[in-house]
Formats: sequence, C-alpha cells, structure tokens
Amino acid sequence: MTKYLVATFAALSLLMTGTVFGSSSYDKQKVVYHVNYSDGKRAIGAMRNAQNHINALGQDNYEIQFVLHGNGIELLRSVAQNNQDAAGRIDSLRGQGVNFKICANTLKGRKIALDDLYFAEESDVVPSGVAEIGKLQQQGFVYLRP
Repeated sequence: MTKYLVATFAALSLLMTGTVFGSSSYDKQKVVYHVNYSDGKRAIGAMRNAQNHINALGQDNYEIQFVLHGNGIELLRSVAQNNQDAAGRIDSLRGQGVNFKICANTLKGRKIALDDLYFAEESDVVPSGVAEIGKLQQQGFVYLRP
C-alpha cells in the first residue's frame, strides 16, 4: 500500500509540475526583429526564433515585424531565392500575419528593384529601416536582433 501511495504521489507531483510549467501564459506582445546582415544561416535562425515566439504566444497574441535594411535585404534577394527552407519560412510567417518591412534607402542605394526580391509589394517598403525600428519602438514594440 505504501508503494502505491508513493507512486501516486510521485505521479501527481509530475502532473502538477507539468501543469504549472506548461500553462504559463503571455500577454500580447509587439516585437520588431531587426535584420541587417546577409548571413543566410543567421537569417533562418531569426525566422526560427520568430516561429518559436509565435508558438509560445499563441494565435492572435502577437504583432511581429521584421525590418530589413542594408545587407539584411539579402534575406529576400539571394537567401530566399536560393534556399527553399528560407522561402518556406518567409511564406509561413507571412501567412501568420508577420510583416517584412523593406528599407527604401537600401533599395535605392543598391539599385534593387522590388521585382528582384523574393516577394515585395509597395506596401512593404518603408522610407528608412532604422527610422522604422525607432518608430515601432515608440509604439511599444520590443526590439530583438537575433
């Protein structure tokens, strides 16, 4: 009988511990992911972070923006166009409401047309990537640079 009680207590303790850790909830979060590097592995890692972020927060509990400028524009130019994993992650994140903002200064300075990018619409272009990050922070977005 004592073994049964010990086993039952141990099982209940595990269940309670799992419940406490597994049910933590998060308030709605607004986050800006800053990408200004051309390293494909790092960019895919940033998108993996964003997906993990979404998974932890739950549907409709986040507003996530990626801001791409400088070398970060390569995520939509060479990385996504040459890497199916990157393209798939972009498509998945966009399908979950994540926005990818593109710096007009970078496009102009590097003579990159929107058609040269994996996806891009005029509505994705912001005047300045760094100014956009500042604006988003003023609006309460948390800054992340994975």
